[in-house]
Amino acid sequence: MKFLKIVSLFFPALFLFFVFQPAEAQENKINWMSIEEAEARVKEEPKKIFVDIYTDWCSWCKRMESETFGHPVIAEYLNEHFYPVKLNAEQKEPIVFRGVEYVNENPGGRRSAHNFAAAILQGRMGYPSVAFFDKELNLVYALSGFRPPKSMKPVLVFFHEEIYKEDPDLDSFIENFEGEID
Repeated sequence: MKFLKIVSLFFPALFLFFVFQPAEAQENKINWMSIEEAEARVKEEPKKIFVDIYTDWCSWCKRMESETFGHPVIAEYLNEHFYPVKLNAEQKEPIVFRGVEYVNENPGGRRSAHNFAAAILQGRMGYPSVAFFDKELNLVYALSGFRPPKSMKPVLVFFHEEIYKEDPDLDSFIENFEGEID
């Protein structure tokens, strides 16, 4: 009986904790979507696409998720200027993008890469990776490796503002970037 009393007191508090998260916590979250959702949204309201390519086993991917994508400045910039996509590079489900179906040819296999991830990364399967698509759904660029917030912000600016069209030297742009990231 004591157990039921404890549960009856604890459960509502737990429920309220998860339902009513602080507004700040909700504002700092990236509105991730699938690539199919992003493609549909681009057709309605053109915007560039940012793709986070990760795997479940990748510790650097988890670190980038918490440190970089959890940073309020990065989350706000991604939500405002891109359609942010989360892509598990080893997912089993097929993906249809630009009328082409991509599959994981060995969905039961250990660390079997999905063909869509392989196409974006041009076979150079490194995680985490990020990729940028323009408003016409063309792949612009893909980068591999962990990036902390301080070096992710200039990357986002570089592709959103299309600086790569005038000066393709991303490393130099990052080195000389003067934007805020606290």
